[in-house]
Amino acid sequence: MDDNNKNLILATALSFLVILVWFVLFPPPEPVTPDPAAAPVAEAPLTPPAAATDAAATATAPAAAVPAAQRLTIDTPRLTGSISLLGARIDDLSLKDYRVTLDPASANVRLLSPVGQPNAYYALYGWAPGGSLGFEDVPGANTEWRLAGGGTLSPETPVTLTWDNGKGLVFTRTLAVDGDYMFTVTDQVQNTGTAEARLAPYGIVARHGLPADLRNFFVLHEGVVGRIDGTLTETKYDDVADLPLVEREAAAAEVVEATGSGWIGFTDKYWMTTLIPEQGQPFTAVTKHVAAADIYQTEVRRPAVTLAPGASVTVGQQLFAGAKEWETIRSYQSAGIEGYVDSIDWGWFFFLTKPIFAVLHWLNALIGNMGLAIIALTFVLKLIVLPLAYKSYVSMARTKELQPEMEAIKERAGEDKARLQREMMQLYKDRKVNPAAGCLPILIQIPIFFSLYKVIFVTIELRHAAFFGWLQDLSAPDTSSLFNLFGALPWAAPEPGSILALIFVGVLPILLGISMWLQQKLNPAPTDPAQAMIFAWMPWVFMFMLRGFASGLVLYWITNNVITFAQQYIIMRSHGHTPDLFGNIRSTFQRKPKEAPAANANAKPKPRAPGKK
Repeated sequence: MDDNNKNLILATALSFLVILVWFVLFPPPEPVTPDPAAAPVAEAPLTPPAAATDAAATATAPAAAVPAAQRLTIDTPRLTGSISLLGARIDDLSLKDYRVTLDPASANVRLLSPVGQPNAYYALYGWAPGGSLGFEDVPGANTEWRLAGGGTLSPETPVTLTWDNGKGLVFTRTLAVDGDYMFTVTDQVQNTGTAEARLAPYGIVARHGLPADLRNFFVLHEGVVGRIDGTLTETKYDDVADLPLVEREAAAAEVVEATGSGWIGFTDKYWMTTLIPEQGQPFTAVTKHVAAADIYQTEVRRPAVTLAPGASVTVGQQLFAGAKEWETIRSYQSAGIEGYVDSIDWGWFFFLTKPIFAVLHWLNALIGNMGLAIIALTFVLKLIVLPLAYKSYVSMARTKELQPEMEAIKERAGEDKARLQREMMQLYKDRKVNPAAGCLPILIQIPIFFSLYKVIFVTIELRHAAFFGWLQDLSAPDTSSLFNLFGALPWAAPEPGSILALIFVGVLPILLGISMWLQQKLNPAPTDPAQAMIFAWMPWVFMFMLRGFASGLVLYWITNNVITFAQQYIIMRSHGHTPDLFGNIRSTFQRKPKEAPAANANAKPKPRAPGKK
C-alpha cells in the first residue's frame, strides 16, 4: 500500500477515534421536558446578610410565604414582565425576541418567575442591619414598598419606590432599565432621626431548585458564573451543593472578598442573570446552597456604612437579566464591566472559539444568512491553513512520484525489515519528502472542529438560526429523514431518539458521507483487504455517527471536505499526477477476481502410477 493511502487511512482513523471518544465523553444531552404537573415551590427561608460588625456577616431571617402584592409593569423593546412591590423583587421577566420553539405562536422564553411558581427565580435587593438596628428596621424580602407616582418601567421612564421605617430612616429605590437587558438599582437611605445608623447594602439572585431545562452536559457550563478581581469562576450546581458548611451563612457556601471589579450570578445555556456591583469598589461575593429549602443563591454584599443624623448615602448596583448575546455583552464590557464576554462559555479552546465566533458573527451580519456564513467561514479557515495544506499535498504528490523507487527498494530488501526502513528513510531524506505530512491538515482540523462545535452549541446567535428549506435551526440536528424520502412521502419523519431515527438519516449526513467517500477516491484503494474494508466503511460510519450533531457543524464539515477535495485534486495535478477519480470509483464496484494459489517451486512431482503416461 502506498504512503498516500497510509496517510489518508491514518488521518481518517484519527478523526474517527477522536469523534468516538467525543461521543463517549460528551453524549448528546437528552431533551428536558418540564413537568406540567410539578407542584408549586413554596417560599423558603432566605438568609439575608447582616452587618453586625465591620465585616458583613449572615444571619438567618425566615421570610414568610409571599402573598399577592401590587406589581409594577416592565415594558421595554426586548423585555416584558413585572416587579413585585413586596420586597421590590424583580421576579417576572420574559424575553420578547426569543420563543420557546420555532413555532411563531409559541410562548416567549421566560427567564424569571416569582415565588409560588415552579422553579422560582428572582433578584432581590436590600439592606442588612447593624448596630442597634433589627431586620424589621431595614428593607428586605417582605418590605411593602410604595410607588412614588405611577407609570411603567421602561428605558424612557425609570420608577422610584420609597419606604419609611418609622424610626428615622427613609429608603428610596430608583429602578431604571436600558433598551437591552441591564437594570440599574440605585438605593438611597436618609437618616432623619437623632441616632446614628449602621447598615450594609446587598443584592441576591436566588433559584429555588434546579432549572427545569438543566442539561448536565459536560461540555456546557450551567450554574454559577462570576469574575472576581480578574479571575473567572464557574461552579456547577452539584458543586455548589457540595460546598463546605459555613456556620455564619447557615448553608453550604463560599465567601470571597473582592477588592476591585467583578460580577457574579447564574448562567444557563443561552440566558444569564448576574449581579454587578459598582466597579472598582470593594465587595463580598457569596455563593451558597440552602439545603433545607433547596435554594441556590449568589450574593453581592457591600461594606457597611454608618449614617450620622441628617446624613444620607447612595449606592448603585446593576442587574443583567437576559440573553447571552455576544454583541450586547461585549458592549457592556466596553462600558466598564471587566471580562464580561467571558460569561459566555468559550471552553478549553477559547483562544480559537473567540476569534472563530467573531468572524462568524461578522460574516453573518455581512451575508444575512447563518448557513452561508458558516460556509464562508470554512473558506476563511481553509485559506488560513492553506500554506500548510499545500505543503502537505505537495509532499503526498512527491511520494507518488517515488513509487517506482520504493518498489525497487522493497525488492532489494526482501524480508529484511530493518534494511527496508533504513533505505526508505534515506530516500525520503534525499528527495526531501515527509511521508507524515498528509496527517498535518487533519491534526489542525481537530481543534478547529471542536472549537466550531462549541461555538455552534453554546452561542445564542446559532439558536433557531435558519439556512434554507427545512434547515430552520442550525444548532439542532438535521430534521429530514430518508424514512419519508425527505418529505416527499405523506408520513412524518421518525421521532428524534427512536430506532428509526438512528437508521434513516437526513440529507446533510448523507452528503457528508458522500463527500468523504469522494475524497477517498482521489487515491486507489489499499491493496490490503482489511485496510481496504476499513477504508470503504469509514465515510458511512461517520455519516451515522454525525447524524445527531448540529446541522451547522455538519454543514461546515461537508464544505470542508469539498474544499479539501478541490485543493488536493488541483495540487496533485500541478505536480504531474492526475488522480484517476472515475477509475477508482469504478474499481470500487468491480468484482475482484480470485487469485490462483501460488505454485510451490520446491514441490516434487508426484510419481506416476504404473501403466500411466
